[in-house]
Amino acid sequence: MSQSVISAKSVYKIFKLGEERVIALNGVSLEIGAGEFVAIVGTSGSGKSTLLNMLAGLDRPTKGEIVIAGKHIEKLSEGELVRFRRENVGFIFQAYDLLSQLDAIENVALPLSFKGVSRPVRTRAAIELLKKMGLEKYMKHKPTEMSGGQQQRVGIARALVVKPKIIFADEPTGNLDTKTTIEVLHILQDVVHNEGNTLVMVTHDKHLASYADRRVHILDGEIVLED
Repeated sequence: MSQSVISAKSVYKIFKLGEERVIALNGVSLEIGAGEFVAIVGTSGSGKSTLLNMLAGLDRPTKGEIVIAGKHIEKLSEGELVRFRRENVGFIFQAYDLLSQLDAIENVALPLSFKGVSRPVRTRAAIELLKKMGLEKYMKHKPTEMSGGQQQRVGIARALVVKPKIIFADEPTGNLDTKTTIEVLHILQDVVHNEGNTLVMVTHDKHLASYADRRVHILDGEIVLED
């Protein structure tokens, strides 16, 4: 494996529900190399989404270390975490999370506006990525005027526009039909192998996980198999 870009060491996440303690992650350790496509696989309630949230800096571990791109993110303040995610991380969601009032170009360009990039530069970057996604004809379409697969391609373009070191994808094909799912997974493979991004995808589907370079199987908050 190439040099680790993600390193988790003895990560615990414990939730309190009334008097009860729920151990969502039970001492998870994981290394992910630069330019690797890794699928975290598990059933509902296995801890896979909790692990993704920890690795992405969306939630903090109860105990343990998480080093992303050389930074101990469990030690960062909220403001530092926001800045870190903005500079290093892209997200692809199951529900697309596109803004309905914006067209495809504006949705893709949005993360660059948060970074203070000028409108002409961010528009150019968005158009270039949408062309790569095969969406030339849909650039001025709003989400409601596009199919699920087209919306997810816009979502992938939006994740890529900031040139992130790492992309986190949470059940990214959960709302898509089989044919579109395969198309999106091929795009994700292409992103990793041709652009050099690191991609961490959460899925409950072992067939979808087979598109990744490596699979990490999680059960009851523990990694039980890596293949």
